Amino acid sequence: MGRKGLGEVTGHGEEEMMRKFFLLVTSYFLLFAISGCGYTTRSLIVNKFKTIYVVPFVNKVDITQEAYSANKYRLYRPTLETDITTGVINKFLWDGNLKPASEEAADLILKGELVEFRKDPLRYSKDNNEVEEYRVNVVVNISLWDRKENKSVWEEKNFTGDTTYFTTGAQAKSEDTAISEATSDLARRIVERTVEQW
Repeated sequence: MGRKGLGEVTGHGEEEMMRKFFLLVTSYFLLFAISGCGYTTRSLIVNKFKTIYVVPFVNKVDITQEAYSANKYRLYRPTLETDITTGVINKFLWDGNLKPASEEAADLILKGELVEFRKDPLRYSKDNNEVEEYRVNVVVNISLWDRKENKSVWEEKNFTGDTTYFTTGAQAKSEDTAISEATSDLARRIVERTVEQW
């Protein structure tokens, strides 16, 4: 009788284990179906293109223009084009969809020129009318080329990366940090624009 009771308990335990196993398998299946249904984190362009060459960006900011109210916040910053180039290459390396390569070995060629760098005031202090917050914009013209077919894939004018920063208080940042963040934002957007399905 003791054995029968033990068998009944064991049988009940096996049923419970099977039920839990079934629920676990069903949960994994549903999770897979929901997360994988028609969605992938890999770009669809990797089937055709594997490598990209980023031509060093050129600084086309015109510093000879006369100052007037609409452009008084436009600035010239030396070597910003180099920072953009480095940032874009690093983002491609991080993204992994397209591998940076030499011009001769690349499937795609990305060309760009820096056309505007702005630092616009957003907020002033009440007491002495000092600027408390700025928006930094880094604006480029970019184009993507299929090197093998020697044709333009797409072109974007006034493509912008930006950030805002406070000059005082707990959220204060240096101008250099803000420019670095705006450049990083621009690089991220350029890579996303490049690897998305056109």
